[in-house]
Formats: sequence, C-alpha cells, structure tokens
Amino acid sequence: MRRIENYINGQYVPPLSNEYIPSRNPATGETYAEVADSDRRDVVLAVKAAKRAFPEWSATSPAERADYLQKIAEIIRARLDDFAMAESIDNGKTLKRARQIEIPRAAMNFEFFASGIRHFASEMHDMPGSAINYTLRRPIGVAGCISPWNLPLYLFTWKIAPALAAGNCVVAKPSEVTPMTASLLGEVSREAGIPSGVLNIVHGYGNKVGAAITGHRDIPVISFTGGTQTGKEIAAKAAPEFKKVSLELGGKNPTIIFADCDYEKTLEGALQAAFNNQGQICLCGSRIFIEVPLYERFKKDFVERAAALRVGDPLEEDTEQGAIVSEAHFNKVMSHIQLSREEGGTILCGGKTVQPEGRCSKGWFIEPTVVEGLSYDCRTNQEEIFGPVVTLTPFENDEEALKYVNSTQYGLCASIWTENIRRAHHLAERIDAGIIWVNCWLLRDLRTPFGGMKSSGVGREGGWEALRFYTEQKNVCIKL
Repeated sequence: MRRIENYINGQYVPPLSNEYIPSRNPATGETYAEVADSDRRDVVLAVKAAKRAFPEWSATSPAERADYLQKIAEIIRARLDDFAMAESIDNGKTLKRARQIEIPRAAMNFEFFASGIRHFASEMHDMPGSAINYTLRRPIGVAGCISPWNLPLYLFTWKIAPALAAGNCVVAKPSEVTPMTASLLGEVSREAGIPSGVLNIVHGYGNKVGAAITGHRDIPVISFTGGTQTGKEIAAKAAPEFKKVSLELGGKNPTIIFADCDYEKTLEGALQAAFNNQGQICLCGSRIFIEVPLYERFKKDFVERAAALRVGDPLEEDTEQGAIVSEAHFNKVMSHIQLSREEGGTILCGGKTVQPEGRCSKGWFIEPTVVEGLSYDCRTNQEEIFGPVVTLTPFENDEEALKYVNSTQYGLCASIWTENIRRAHHLAERIDAGIIWVNCWLLRDLRTPFGGMKSSGVGREGGWEALRFYTEQKNVCIKL
C-alpha cells in the first residue's frame, strides 16, 4: 500500500490532519494507495514556502528557468515506463495510451515552454519625435494550479510548466482521484534541482484544498480545469479579490459530418473523437450530426466499429477501451444511459457494463454506447456525460446543423468533416466554440490558443497566451 503525501518546500510531508483518502484502481476496484487528505492548513504551508522561494526564482534568467524545465522533461522521458504504469493504474486508461501519448505529451509541455520562455518578447511602441513606450512582463507571484482526473499528468504539467517558465512559484492540486503521477512529479522536480518551494503539490478534496487555494489572498492567479459548476464557484470567489483566472471547463462537443466527406477518414475520426480514453476527454465529440443522405450508411458502419472495440484490462496490449475512472463516475455514466432510454432513445450498441475475466472482474467498465432517436435539445444531448456514450442525429442542411450544434450551454470544440472548404470556413466562423477542427480531431499545435466559449470557460491556455496569463504587464513611457 503506497502512501501519497504532499510535496511542500522540496520535501514529502504528511497532511496536518494525518488523514488519508483511499485510492482505488478502476480496473480492479481494489484500494492500492492512500492519498493525503489535506486542508487549508497544508495550503498555508505551501503558500508560505512558495512566497519564500519567489524572489530568488523570479530573479533567475529565462535561460536558467528553461534549463530546469528541460531537465524535468528529460527525466520524465527516462522514467516513461514508471509514469505510464502509474497513470494506467491510477486512471484506468490503457497502458498503451499512457505510454504513447499522455506521458510523452507531459514531457513535451516542459520542453515547449522551456523553448517558449527563451523567445518570449515584450512590445515597443514608438511615438516619433515624442516618446517611446516599452512593455515589461514580470511574473505575478504564487500561481494556484488545479487540474482534473481525466488526463492527470498531461493537464497538470500544461499548467505548471508555463507558470514556472514565466518565473512564478506554484501551489498545485491534482485530482484526489488520480494523484500518482503528480506525486512522481515531485520526485522529478527534486532530481532536476528545482529550488525548494518553487513547486508545491498539495493533495486532497476540492472543497478543502481547491477552495483554500482559490481563496488564499497570497495566490493572485488561478488556473483551473474541471467541471463548469466548480468553475463558477471559483470565479465567484476570485472576483472580489481581483485574481487573474483561467477556467477550462466542460464541453458537449459536436462532430458534424457531411455527405461529401472523405468517408473512411471521417468514420475513423468520429470513432476516435467519440471513445478515445473511454470518452473521458473534454474535447470528445459526443454529439454526432450526420447529413441525411449519409445517415444510414454511417450509422451502420459506425455502430459496427464501436461494438467491435475491445473493452478490458488496461495493461493488455490489444485493449482499446479501459476502465471508467471511479465508481462514482461509473454510476453517473450509467445513469445517463438510463436517461437516454427514458427520453425515447434507441440504443444501437452498448448500454451495458462489462465484467472482464481475471483480475479486472470487479472493475468499472462500460461498453461503447451509441444512441439514436433523441431530440437535439433533450438532456442527453445537452448535458456533459463524459463517458463512452454518443448520440447520432440526422440533419437536412447547414442551417439545421448549426441550430443543433449551437444549442447547448457549452462551446469548447467542434469538428467538421467535408471536402467543401468554403462550407467549412463558413461553419467554422458561425459555430460557438473556441476550437474548430476541419477533417481532423485533436490535432494540436501547442502554439495555438486553447479554450472555450460560453460555459466552457474563460481565458486561453497554450503558447504565448499561457505565458501572458502568468505574467503582469507594465508599460513604461519615456519622453524623448
């Protein structure tokens, strides 16, 4: 039984409560670790450590900070197998996905911002014959970084790397559901020589640790990825203190398929968008809209491929769908499947639990589920399910598709599949979403702004947007 403790001021320390949360392996249902059940007092200690470290860390050159981040990336890559196994056990995702995608991407996050901070530049504005203005960008102080359970290390580092690169110190909270790789990151940070107090990791529940981070007066900048309701609470608490806030929240993303699409590429893309990581990615396309002439053909082929996806032990090489992250989330997804029935939907495949033989017989597995026959504005098509559940809906023309697509409170991403580039441009302009993919899904350039509209969030992450977010700008005007 592993005990996961807080990483504060360069040391692993127990929570002041001396209480721990059981952490269960989603694939087996067994408790494999105990996670620090921290509270406000632990956050206070972490903030004190970060404040002490800030003057020296913020005074280091961008090149020095870049070297530290590059070293972290190298160690993560060297320990790829350790991190991938921890991620799979912690989250239920396939070991193959963790090894090939998520852990390498976490290392890439540090590499990317190590490079970015070396090239980060401020602006100069010339007033000919009168004055010159130049803009300084300085680190803000202590950054609070709160990340979710679906892509544990990937999204944790997506916040931490730019915050450190910009010269801030960090108090970070990973999800209490998936704490393992965040804990390993503390080891890596220490091995890389990051000074004590620069990176602090506090484990525990959101209503204790997350709330304490958000409410602490000495944390002036908050980056959060998670549920929309929690995002609203963070925004309400941060506003009176005039904190900088970045919120990446929920999504109910559409996949829009036209009859003139490249059919095989579209079929595979829609399948990946629907069920990648058991549908537990904020960018997953859970509402699939198909132009009427293609509907029956697409439905037949999509259902066949979805039903053929192998659900089972995440550690086996040929497994395509792993476990749902927790028992509570498993129950939530199953309740939404039942809701789809009550709303008049027809389940074309899936809809049931899976009990693999062997060590995973007591894990939390759900068949890839495809539903049709629902109205575009029913709860199943409006609420974020965040699991392996998608709906199929036919549409007659562009305007009807646009009506369906923009009907939800969310606006994170959308994917459009068509060979008509004029149509793609026209729809991309009118869809209420922060990210639009055309003839692809989850094709990411880390330089581009990432974030959503409406209830999908506030602000943007990635590239220069992230480094700007973690810095405060000051204009200097010099009269000639």
